[in-house]
Amino acid sequence: QIHEIKYLPTELVPQLEGGKNTIVDVLCTDVRGRKFCVEMQMEWSDAFQQRVLFNASKLYVSQAKKGGKYSELQPVYSLNLINDIFAHDTPDFIHNYRIVHDKDSNKVIEGLHFTFIELPKFTPHSIADKRMMVLWLRFLTEINSNTKDIPADLLNDPEIGKAVEDLEVSGFTDAELRAYDKFWDSVSVERTLLDDRYQKGMEEGMEKGMEKGMEKGMEKGRAEGKHEANTETAQRLLAMGLSAEQVSKATQLPLEIIKNLSNT
Repeated sequence: QIHEIKYLPTELVPQLEGGKNTIVDVLCTDVRGRKFCVEMQMEWSDAFQQRVLFNASKLYVSQAKKGGKYSELQPVYSLNLINDIFAHDTPDFIHNYRIVHDKDSNKVIEGLHFTFIELPKFTPHSIADKRMMVLWLRFLTEINSNTKDIPADLLNDPEIGKAVEDLEVSGFTDAELRAYDKFWDSVSVERTLLDDRYQKGMEEGMEKGMEKGMEKGMEKGRAEGKHEANTETAQRLLAMGLSAEQVSKATQLPLEIIKNLSNT
């Protein structure tokens, strides 16, 4: 489980020649203290492996404290996503490296692990493969800011769906970004009003429940208040010109109900 995510400081990321083809490294730390350095490289460079080794080694050494135990040092995993092909003699697209004995690869010095992934070589064996690694590699190789139709199996995963949304926002013009911000501001206002109406419905239900039975009244108040508030919110958002899909996402009402409201 990832505990912390941050960009690597610039002093830890020496520039390569043609540095415009390098995307800033991201450092992740899990709950056990292990370090995961993730970098994307647009083009392969012979010096890139040396840079990766430098970064991972420096991260490993930076854990050491004066008087500390070497046994407390946590391993560093370097994940490098390359939008280029550098190993032309093999169809394999994932390349893992460790520090191993030169005659017995089962003897390993733990601490530094390196993985290089050649994105252009990746092709999913089955579109039905739902493993997270495959889904993320499909996102990296199939989706860009110009993609119009996103495969449903990618959008169905919450994390990848959020990544798709962030990618779409990054490609917005200034006018589109202002409209996007205005939409979510409207959603926040409507959700606040919805909470108020829901609370009012509960209070009215509780009052009726005092007369005909507290439990029955509270249940009815919850149902009536929530239904009325959701319906009013959906109608307002539809009147603002938002699509049925956007309204469904904002109100968490089923898309079929939203479409029925838009036809009334």
